Amino acid sequence: MNTNQFGKKGWTPDRIQSLNGKTYVITGTTSGTGFEATRILLSKGAKVVMLNRNPKKVENVITTLKQELGNHVEILSVIVDLGIQASVKKAAKEVLEKVPQIDALICNGAIAQVPKQVLTIDGFESQLGVNHYGHFTLQALLFPRIEKSKGRIVVVGSEGYKMGLRTIKFEDLNWYRNYNGNHAYSQSKLAQIMTVYELQDRLKKAEKTDVKVYACHPGASSTSLIKTSGSLLTRFIWQLMKISPLVQSAEKGAYPELMCATEPNLNQSSFYGPTGRNYWTGPVGECKLEPHAKDKSVAKKLWEVSEKATGLKWNV
Repeated sequence: MNTNQFGKKGWTPDRIQSLNGKTYVITGTTSGTGFEATRILLSKGAKVVMLNRNPKKVENVITTLKQELGNHVEILSVIVDLGIQASVKKAAKEVLEKVPQIDALICNGAIAQVPKQVLTIDGFESQLGVNHYGHFTLQALLFPRIEKSKGRIVVVGSEGYKMGLRTIKFEDLNWYRNYNGNHAYSQSKLAQIMTVYELQDRLKKAEKTDVKVYACHPGASSTSLIKTSGSLLTRFIWQLMKISPLVQSAEKGAYPELMCATEPNLNQSSFYGPTGRNYWTGPVGECKLEPHAKDKSVAKKLWEVSEKATGLKWNV
């Protein structure tokens, strides 16, 4: 096991200095790691722009955060459905109108293990549509503001990228044949991670080194992700796992994305998350990334397919 660059305990939020004057845009903040990341950023003095689908849940979360941290915390809410491209475009426009600076865009929101094949309104398999295409569009539209702010893009992947086919099924992206919720989820997460390294290459080539792009994963965290979208059996198994030592708190699950959003001088070519057994829990640091996640020809093709699917040409 390589030694953790942050010492035996790994990276923790104690390393974050004051974030006064900094602004973070995060998707999926009404529960789990997104909620915890928001809470910690606000506690360090940052302004947080929360992008979520459910206005009622957002209200409750803002009330909770203000009760805990005080009414002075700066929170802006923008409603978005990542599964609807028009909604993502509208939300991005609202962010650009209201937010002059983006120190990091944290792509945290996700759906997982959808038991039956569901297509989004735009005709994408739902997990690919929300997790990958939704964030792809958001990153593309907010990129000029992130670049102007010399900011970062942080993509929350998953160790699930190693399950399933370990590649992108270009001939059947929507899984019309042999749909499997876990495999479709795995593909969506692999797509997100591959796009990080492809974007890094494109930025390097365009000599746009002001924007840093990072990929991380939360490990096995106790969040509502599977509780809300998994099949009954998956949810039952997960409830059992949640009380076992194999799973860590949602707060710890938020550490990797917080690190990638705030820690200076991180190596962009790495993949960050808990470094313990199976990368489920343990001190946060650098994890081994399987070579298939950096397959250049697949990543390049995925980028082109994604631009075509979303109708967006990235300005890099």
